[in-house]
Amino acid sequence: MGVFTKIIMAICVVLIAVKWTAPRFDEESLRGARVVVTGASTGIGEQLAYHYARFGAQIVITARREKVLQQVAEKCLSLGAQKALYIAADMSSESDPEKVVDFALEKLGGLDYLVLNHIGPSPFTVWQGDVEHTKWLMQVNFFSYIQMAWRALPSLEQSNGSLVIVSSLLGKTTSPFVAPYSSTKSALNGFFGSLYHELAMKKSNVSVSLCTLGLIDTEAAMDKVREVVNLPAYPATDAALNIIIIGATRQLELYYPWYTYIIVVTKDWFPSITNYIVQNSYNYIP
Repeated sequence: MGVFTKIIMAICVVLIAVKWTAPRFDEESLRGARVVVTGASTGIGEQLAYHYARFGAQIVITARREKVLQQVAEKCLSLGAQKALYIAADMSSESDPEKVVDFALEKLGGLDYLVLNHIGPSPFTVWQGDVEHTKWLMQVNFFSYIQMAWRALPSLEQSNGSLVIVSSLLGKTTSPFVAPYSSTKSALNGFFGSLYHELAMKKSNVSVSLCTLGLIDTEAAMDKVREVVNLPAYPATDAALNIIIIGATRQLELYYPWYTYIIVVTKDWFPSITNYIVQNSYNYIP
């Protein structure tokens, strides 16, 4: 048995052990929970809203398109949400992120979960030096996250609440065609990883969960990578459920699907192999 095979088997054993010893998820703990979900008009955010609704939570959802949000909120109510409210917001605005949190605090009377999931559109292509777009994307994908987290922290402290940050494998390991996007996700991992330590050291009641996702079958993602990326896409509804569980059980990290953890662990051990696999996962002709 080769060294690489042994390492992979050892990682699998660790993953099974972690899964086996993880805190048990109690669906009833979410009944009546006060939740904000961003980026909730489509994709993972929409599925997050529906799962929380089925668990009987009180939900505030936000995205840019008000009409679509209204439809999602109506479906949440039909699925069992105790409340389903919506507020349209543009996360590239300096004021809208805090406005969303203030709206939720007013309508729900506090917060138990702040689930930050939104992203701005970014081209899937070789970087052409568009610094202004990268600055804009950093506001949407990063600065708005820390604005909302800071605004919500006092309420989350009072409720023994949770910050749930939806990040990406692209924030943990480099990949072509996504330089601006990858930089924003790396920033999220760095900031909220540091915040986790600070909250823990001061015995805060707030938990932080960082979610590292691989390729998910959202319409936005598949429109970009279809026939370009040689990787399987995993269901958005399953990703959303795993995100909810990691937040509800107050665990620090989620890796979904399973291969994301193996890539993160092995990229520093075998960088040349990892780089080869990454570069050959794309159908790219210069």
